[in-house]
Amino acid sequence: MKVLANDGISKSGITALEKGGFEVITTKVAQEQVANFINNNDVTVLLVRSATKVRKDIIDACPGLKVIGRGGVGMDNIDVEYARANGKHVINTPASSSESVAELVFAHLFSGVRFLHDSNRNMPLEGDSDFEGLKKAYANGIELRGKTIGIIGFERIGQAVAKMALGLGMKVIASDKFVSKAEIKVDFFNGQSITIDIVTEPLETLFKNSDFITLHVPAQDGYVIDTAELALMKDNVGIVNCARGGVINEVALIEALDNNKVLFAGLDVFENEPTPEIKILMHPKISLTPHIGAATLEAQDRIGTELAEQIIGILK
Repeated sequence: MKVLANDGISKSGITALEKGGFEVITTKVAQEQVANFINNNDVTVLLVRSATKVRKDIIDACPGLKVIGRGGVGMDNIDVEYARANGKHVINTPASSSESVAELVFAHLFSGVRFLHDSNRNMPLEGDSDFEGLKKAYANGIELRGKTIGIIGFERIGQAVAKMALGLGMKVIASDKFVSKAEIKVDFFNGQSITIDIVTEPLETLFKNSDFITLHVPAQDGYVIDTAELALMKDNVGIVNCARGGVINEVALIEALDNNKVLFAGLDVFENEPTPEIKILMHPKISLTPHIGAATLEAQDRIGTELAEQIIGILK
């Protein structure tokens, strides 16, 4: 049986699938050619990340396709219910990239509070001619320790963020429609650990009390953060989105950055991917990454291996 890993797969995933008797194809097929490629090459399993969309047209056109796999958590690029209703197995890897995404959240937080995103732009340009001026411009950083981080969405990734925040000495407040309480265990050396129960709060409470806010929710019909929500927040709040584009109103965010309501933003995802708005890309108060939350070597190894195990379990 053949597996098309259209958005790539780790070497460990390929090895595990090949040991299971599968042929793995890593050729990148254009979106409009995916269905034809699957049918012409007798592909049984289609693996994607976020780039390839698996909508009704592909599902209808590929009767021989048995498994659709998403390397990662969110499956908004797959018509999941329709696929399952048509006899396809749909799988993902919700636990594989939690720590990777959480670490990127803190990369953006550290970048924002110490102006790294802006100083890394300006030091190559002015570091030799205006060192003292840049030193003064970036001398008003703040610490994360002792501050309150608000986590919107408290499943695996949100809980991984909470664990790292507690390790940094931050206070944690979380909000989730479906999770009322979570037990967060922080491990230390020699088998020592601490466990903290975090009870989730209403969004309004989170907005009013957080110094920093990070989102970990799936794609939404509307904005989670818009003008009204920004108005509830503390002045000089920092906002990070490593979840999905479209959960923050970017126009409202830019306005809040410009009027100093928001101190900085860290964005890994955007309303318009893969062509984010120039105003977002050029803004001096926004730390930017190109949707790489799960893109660590460790996470990709875990994703590939977990997908392989699920596929073998289903088809063998």
